Amino acid sequence: MNLNQLKVAFDEAGKTVQNLQDKRANMILDLKGDVNSHSQEELIAVKNELAKATVVRDEAEAAYADARANQIAGMKEKEPLTPTEENMKNKFVSDFKDMMHGKVFNQVDSSMDGSGSDAGLTIPQDIQTAIHTLVRQYDSLQDYVNVESVGTATGSRVYEKWADITPLTELDDEGTKLADNDDPKLSVIKFTIKRYGGINTATNSLLKDTAENILAWLTSWIAKKVVVTRNTKILEVMGKLPKKPNITKWDDIIDLESSVDPAIKKTSIFMTNTAGFTALRKVKDAMGRYLMTPDVHNPEIYTIDGYRVVEISDKWLADNAGSHPLYFGDLKQAVTLFDREAMSLLSTNIGGGAFETDSTKVRVIDRFDVVATDQEAFVPGSFKTIADQKANLTTPTA
Repeated sequence: MNLNQLKVAFDEAGKTVQNLQDKRANMILDLKGDVNSHSQEELIAVKNELAKATVVRDEAEAAYADARANQIAGMKEKEPLTPTEENMKNKFVSDFKDMMHGKVFNQVDSSMDGSGSDAGLTIPQDIQTAIHTLVRQYDSLQDYVNVESVGTATGSRVYEKWADITPLTELDDEGTKLADNDDPKLSVIKFTIKRYGGINTATNSLLKDTAENILAWLTSWIAKKVVVTRNTKILEVMGKLPKKPNITKWDDIIDLESSVDPAIKKTSIFMTNTAGFTALRKVKDAMGRYLMTPDVHNPEIYTIDGYRVVEISDKWLADNAGSHPLYFGDLKQAVTLFDREAMSLLSTNIGGGAFETDSTKVRVIDRFDVVATDQEAFVPGSFKTIADQKANLTTPTA
């Protein structure tokens, strides 16, 4: 079973526990108003069910943590490493140890990012691949945007919005001429790769450890830094998308859907934070049924009008002045992350407080840029509360 499956199992088990905790809390509130609203057997049944679900959740978390630790520490490949690959891995670890002892390695020059020269140890591609594999195990917004690898520090791309795309012209014969008004409405999107750095402290005992453990420490630390940094920059771009009016009723959510071009609705999703997700789950129709419903194929995935609702941690997608964010559309059409794929390491035993603490600091550099492409493809809304739907029944007159 792969890490993604274990992560889903852990998330689902956690939601089951949360649902049962909510159920128990509601029963207690019911009993406060009416001591006969629930029987003793019902209370015992919920208590036992919650206890079992809690054990399942804890075991799922442990299994996921163990699997991730094994993957990181063992650096297992689907196929055994070739002698050349094994030598490259060992050489990188050897070079890393040498760098930590003051040796200077390959020069990352101005041709890479236009920001001047900087001596450092370039992280090999296979190690970067392992890092990006770990990134996907965390709560990463990068999974929802378009990611394009680039080989230059600056560049541009030409985009055509879905709403502006025209159909192909029928050519009945070789002499047919395309109409002049078929010229597409194109937008030029420019990117400039920027450098983002983070520092960590390496102990002397780490440098005496095995190659696998050193790689595990490096990849885990860098992956967390990459997630935090890239999430922050993606959210900055999302925050600049044109805002829509506040949502106060369920019909406003339908209006939010209608603001996205029908051509990309099949690939569209709703996105909100945990606080917003919880609030949406509680909205009911006139018959007391929840309006956000589980997917028929996977009950742990919730949908609105058949569109998946993606829940992002409040830590990344925070409320604004008490309002929950609610997006709809295709974020891959709206935002592109240009990845330079040129991570590097640099160490010092003098700067960053290393001299005072007699330690060695390691700095990682990540190079990327995040830009908005089609601002009409992912529409932001917000809400504080959404009222339950009221019955709209009239009694026929005689």
